[in-house]
Amino acid sequence: MTRQVRLSSIVSRLSVAAAAAPAVRILGIDPGLRITGFGVLDKSGQRLAYVTSGCIRTPAGALSERLKAILDGLDEVIAGCRPEQVALEKVFVNVNPQSTLLLGQARGTAICAAVMHGLPVSEYTALQVKQAVVGKGHAAKDQVQEMVKRLLKLAGDPNPDAADALACAICHAHGGQGMGRLATAGYRMRRGRLV
Repeated sequence: MTRQVRLSSIVSRLSVAAAAAPAVRILGIDPGLRITGFGVLDKSGQRLAYVTSGCIRTPAGALSERLKAILDGLDEVIAGCRPEQVALEKVFVNVNPQSTLLLGQARGTAICAAVMHGLPVSEYTALQVKQAVVGKGHAAKDQVQEMVKRLLKLAGDPNPDAADALACAICHAHGGQGMGRLATAGYRMRRGRLV
């Protein structure tokens, strides 16, 4: 009986500590030249709470105008939501080098938006994000969208680009914060583990 009392006492103290833990606000970004998805969530202990999400759509035209639209849009999101950390999806190498280069410029613009506000930026591959959210690295987009909806208890399906951004934030919330504090130079991630 004494052991049960001690255990329940420890559990209740841990619950109070988890409830008292300040929430960390995370902005996830899925960069794209046409559509840049964003998603904001709060992490308090092990709990995730949806804040907002959406898309920044760029106008057709000159590259400089499209990049400015991304920068202005993310600046507005950051100023309005006040995240403390940013999680961003890494660029994958595409079949078309021109598309990869353009995507890299959109990604660079997203990083600049975060850095201008003094926010730390963590980067994750699509495989890492899918592994963290769905449980397998080669999950389909609709599987990611469904799991984001379930994990954040959303009433409806988020836009696919916003779902990818929220998935990036979820990936960061589940492991990225701790990983960022470790000395990881010279290591790689394989199946969610440092190698």
